[in-house]
Amino acid sequence: MIRVPGFLRKWLFPTRTDQPESEADRVLPEAALHRLESLLGYSIRNPAYFAQALVHRSYLQRLPRSAHSNERMEFLGDSILNLVVAEYLFDRHPDAEEGELTKARSRLVNRKALAAYAKVIHLVDFILMSPSAAQSLDKGSDAIVSDTLEAIIAAIYLDGGFQAARDFVHRQVSVALDSGAIATADENYKSRLLEYAQSHALGAPRYIIAREEGPDHDRTFTVDVLLGNSCQGTGTGKNKKEAEQAAANRALERLSNEGNEVP
Repeated sequence: MIRVPGFLRKWLFPTRTDQPESEADRVLPEAALHRLESLLGYSIRNPAYFAQALVHRSYLQRLPRSAHSNERMEFLGDSILNLVVAEYLFDRHPDAEEGELTKARSRLVNRKALAAYAKVIHLVDFILMSPSAAQSLDKGSDAIVSDTLEAIIAAIYLDGGFQAARDFVHRQVSVALDSGAIATADENYKSRLLEYAQSHALGAPRYIIAREEGPDHDRTFTVDVLLGNSCQGTGTGKNKKEAEQAAANRALERLSNEGNEVP
């Protein structure tokens, strides 16, 4: 059975005896709207933008044919995010060279960073997705929440303009940097995991492609990393290298949580 958050039921499945009076009223009840506004730090004018931003493509089969997923908004939000972060770094690091700025931007807009921003605002609580898509979250995939975060950025832009979107992105970046949720330097998780494996006589980690999805121009790779015969972590990325690094990071987190000392 597909889970439907209560605050969206009236929008998705309105009944004849409970028809909303306006298009805006169909989208989010007042209590849920206030919670979302509080988490985003933004006053919503048109809830319809945000409702669409929360619909993952896996859920479209449950919606009317006229419904759309958040993929188009994700596209727009990605462009806005890159511009805002580029401006953010350009202003704060006047002496940095282009290469340094490019690397810094990559750390602030990659999938791991977006997942960190989304975690702060509890975005996963609002996403409409199929059970199989929800299982990918349990396996450590950040794709759905990071894509939805980009769609939310687009919703804020469409609803309140560029300055509102800029303010939102600045808040998320600042909170993540201040809390240490995003590394300020490059991390080689594969190298650290190899060091751990060798020091514990486990042999070299093995990386196995578990899944490839999407069209040729926009592939997503899912990789498992094994120590011995045991899978220690799963990661996703737009290329094999990124997915392997993500898997190694998950493995290090798991080993650390189990009380092991990791490099």
